[in-house]
Amino acid sequence: MTFAFIEPHATTWPVRLMCRMLGVSPSGDYGWRSRPESARSASSRQLLDDVQRIHAEHQRRYGSPRVHAALRAEGRTASRGRVERLMRRHGIRALAGRRFRPCTTESRHDLPIASNLLKQPFSAALPNQVWLADITYLPTAEGWLYLAAVLDLASRKIVGWSMRDHMRTEPT
Repeated sequence: MTFAFIEPHATTWPVRLMCRMLGVSPSGDYGWRSRPESARSASSRQLLDDVQRIHAEHQRRYGSPRVHAALRAEGRTASRGRVERLMRRHGIRALAGRRFRPCTTESRHDLPIASNLLKQPFSAALPNQVWLADITYLPTAEGWLYLAAVLDLASRKIVGWSMRDHMRTEPT
C-alpha cells in the first residue's frame, strides 16, 4: 500500500525522500513498479467492476448478500466474504429502504364528516369545556401500536387514552 502511495506522488516529491519518510527502500519501490500485476489483484479488480455494475443496476439497493447472489447467477465464483470485503474497502453500501409508516387518514370516502362545532380558534377558559382528541401510531418490535388520547384544552391534561394494536373505532 505504501508503494501505491509513492507512485502517483512521484512528480510532486522525490522518490528517495518519500521512501525515507515512509520507511521503505527505494529499490523496493522500483521493484514494485516493475513487477506485473498478480492474478489475485487482477481478479479482484475485475470482481470490483462487476460488483459496482450490479450495485448500480439495482439502484444501489443491493448489499453484499444480494450482490453475491447476482454474481453467482452470472456464473462468477467469489465467496460472500470476499464480495463483502471489496464492497467495504471501496465504500459501496446499500441504500436503506424507507420504513413503512401506516396511513391513518383516508380522505376518499362517503362517510359523514363531523362539522366544526368549535368554529375555531382553539381556546377555553375553564376545564372540561373543550376536549381535543388525536391518534398516533408507535412502532414496536411486535408491530404498530395505536394510541388515542383525549386532551382538555384549558388544563392541557390528558383526560383519557386508549392503546390498541389496531385502528378500529371501538377504543375511541
